[in-house]
Amino acid sequence: MPEGFVDIHCHFLPGIDDGAADWQVALEMAQMAVADGTKTIIATPHQLGNFSHNQGETIRQLAGEFQQRLDQQEILLEVLPGGDVRIQDDMVHRLASGEVLTLADRDRHVLLELPHELYFPLESLLATLKQQHLTGILSHPERNQGILSQPGVLPGLVEAGCLMQVTAGSLMGSFGGAAKRLAEGMVRQGLVHFIATDAHGTRSRRPLMRRAYQRVAELADQATAQDLCAKNPRLVARGERVPSGCRAVRRQGWRRFFSTKHVA
Repeated sequence: MPEGFVDIHCHFLPGIDDGAADWQVALEMAQMAVADGTKTIIATPHQLGNFSHNQGETIRQLAGEFQQRLDQQEILLEVLPGGDVRIQDDMVHRLASGEVLTLADRDRHVLLELPHELYFPLESLLATLKQQHLTGILSHPERNQGILSQPGVLPGLVEAGCLMQVTAGSLMGSFGGAAKRLAEGMVRQGLVHFIATDAHGTRSRRPLMRRAYQRVAELADQATAQDLCAKNPRLVARGERVPSGCRAVRRQGWRRFFSTKHVA
């Protein structure tokens, strides 16, 4: 097992979006994560879209207060500020102003959220972010309805420098069979850079990583599980470069699943 999981996508700042309702739930989520082996969580409340009211400074303050509460209760978890950022036209400008947050507030990685029901090309946005010395991380592509209908877009995005974050629950079937199959195929094909919980509570969509870590080890190998659940997300938390591109994997045989015939 790794030294400790690092979760780069979690909605446990209280009362700010559709995640934890209050401090009690937030602290229970933190305790659950620590018991499962997580050492660091980047708090990523929704920003932009329907959550344009969530400002960077508010998120920073809440993350700081959360850390104080954890320290007072001797819960050994590091909390860092970030955002789950809905892609929209003024996003890059708001990132530059600090109004919208990069992951861990390091000005290095941006967690990008597509509308759930559709996919649109991201290559131009990725190039614009690169000009600003930023790297895009696409959140839960395996759950996006547009990508599910044309998974052939994924290898090209990875080749363009996009990093991919798959939800832990998807590998366990929590979001249905189609999302599970795509998540597993992405791991087998080396198209995943991070596993994260996208946790929202303590009863469903919980902040648990261990079972997904074990599933990645089964689908690929232990080194891949270590990189996706601990090493790569720790680099994000530190604001350091994460290796991009398609990862060399031990098991093959899924290339046809991502063939260009699926591209609309």
